[in-house]
Amino acid sequence: MKSVRLACLLAIAALPAVASAATNPPAKPGSCNRACLEGFVDKYMDAMEKNEVSDALFARDVKFTENGVRLPLGGEGLWYGMNGKGNYRFYVPDVETGQVAFIGTVKEQGRQPNSSTLVGLVLRLKIVDNKITEVEQLAVRQDNTAQVTGGGATATPSRFPPAAEAVDRMGKPHPVYFEAIPEARRATREELIKTANYYFTGLQRNDGKGYYPFTDDCVRYENGMITTRQENGVPVPGACKKQFEESLKNLVSRIRDRRFVAVDRERGIVFAFAFFDHHNINWSWQLGELFKIEDGQIRRIEALFHRAPFGINSGWSTFEQGMSEELQDIR
Repeated sequence: MKSVRLACLLAIAALPAVASAATNPPAKPGSCNRACLEGFVDKYMDAMEKNEVSDALFARDVKFTENGVRLPLGGEGLWYGMNGKGNYRFYVPDVETGQVAFIGTVKEQGRQPNSSTLVGLVLRLKIVDNKITEVEQLAVRQDNTAQVTGGGATATPSRFPPAAEAVDRMGKPHPVYFEAIPEARRATREELIKTANYYFTGLQRNDGKGYYPFTDDCVRYENGMITTRQENGVPVPGACKKQFEESLKNLVSRIRDRRFVAVDRERGIVFAFAFFDHHNINWSWQLGELFKIEDGQIRRIEALFHRAPFGINSGWSTFEQGMSEELQDIR
């Protein structure tokens, strides 16, 4: 009888550990692993450069959008003029959903014969049964990346250096992005998205008193340029949080259509599409943004964006979703 009672007590004692493990299961890989998903990005860019749409790579009913507009796949948009690849390539494979996001640079036919200009590329692919079924991309061209400075009613356009050139000069992603999170410390998909969304929630209509979960060494890059304070080329400790508390106030009227489309739990990276609206100047940014997250805090941020028609939809959301400030976990 004592042995039975002891066995029961031991089983009960083990329950919390079992429950904890159940709330944070390891990622369940689909039929396409990390290398497979990244390979689809490379195949897609090869196809775009050659302007070849094949049944071997694409599903017959593939959906394609560029800059929020649905187009026929092949021969239109960036497909029309792409003639080479750039230097910068950042992959965010989501093995659980069969999606992969990408930020990088490509070359497009210039205005002069035999010339090329750099274009920033933000990309999402959906892979089903070893074929691409969805293509969502932003082509960030040089003449459409003015920045907005000031806050609230004083927000005005200014000029960043050409975005694609700045991103291309980065060469390759920072080494921190390749660091794997120890399995015991890996957050769930839901936890990673929740932390990333704090960035959007904290920034819109910011009064400097929100919740800003940044590491002390956090840095932020926008269109290839570091936008957190530096001294002698070294990021100032606490710069991300200090910006939110002191300077980035009332800058963005609304951050909507927050579509979290790829989560790399192994490396703690979350990728999202969103729109930043500035009501007083009828100005919308259409952007792709990624976050490196460790232990519930954002350590590094990169965004690539361009100006879009005010209030435009992504082409993948209903009107209600497109105007909403709620997060969407796209699977």
